Amino acid sequence: MNTVIRHVTPADLDRCYAIETLAYEGDEAATREKIATRIATWPEGFIVAEVDGVVAGFINSGAAFEVEMSDEAFKELIGHDPAGPHVVIMSVVVHPDYQGQGLAKRLMAEFIQRMRALNKASIHLMCKERHIALYAGFGFAYIKPSASDHGGMAWHEMVLEF
Repeated sequence: MNTVIRHVTPADLDRCYAIETLAYEGDEAATREKIATRIATWPEGFIVAEVDGVVAGFINSGAAFEVEMSDEAFKELIGHDPAGPHVVIMSVVVHPDYQGQGLAKRLMAEFIQRMRALNKASIHLMCKERHIALYAGFGFAYIKPSASDHGGMAWHEMVLEF
């Protein structure tokens, strides 16, 4: 299995959208338009894992000077500023056919390294309760249950500070 982690390209849009809709429950998946906006607006914060030439997973994000995790507009990168010191992850997702192979961990390790190289101060994310331990393993600290009810789900806010 040959895995390459790289920046997203516009040609990845349909595959990323397909993965997002397969891997996320109900209304929590981003629309094709939101993913297109994320690709076009800040490709530096959007990486994909390609396995044997096929995009198998990705992480996308935005940057800001002020972070409000329950801000739904930010998911469309309203308020995004590439100079912002704080990164907000919107999706960490792996296609079901590639889950259980450590791709999410490889993506996250690479994402953290890239954000450090961009001199970011912190990375924020929201996750379901079952993923808290995974992110804690990367050094993320638990903040609180989120006010967001995105997709009708319960979320928990975490942060990694550099």
